[in-house]
Amino acid sequence: MLLVWLYGVMVVGAVSRSAVQIATEFDKAPLAYSLSAVAGLVYGFITYSLVRGGERARRAALVCCAAELAGVLIVGTWTLADPSAFPDATVWSDYGMGYLFIPVLLPITATFWLRGSRAVTS
Repeated sequence: MLLVWLYGVMVVGAVSRSAVQIATEFDKAPLAYSLSAVAGLVYGFITYSLVRGGERARRAALVCCAAELAGVLIVGTWTLADPSAFPDATVWSDYGMGYLFIPVLLPITATFWLRGSRAVTS
């Protein structure tokens, strides 16, 4: 339940942030704002998969958690290596520092939980 709640909060945060930024100042940092929108969609799909339940949804959530973690690590590293590429922060900038590092911790935690839930149901 806690994972669903945390992912739900991240959906609201990422989607609302990117929607406002895309609508009002997209030309300032199109890459950053687009990546925040992608993060929101990934969070939304994972939330849906966790709520839906079942083996197929669990596997889909695992794949999305892996993609989410890869995105956080790639974008986080990119923002540190080339800050000029990101005139404004994304949800995943600096490994999610603006979100208390939840973007990097959440997929790791969710992956462990989802893998453990498989062992229980098998």
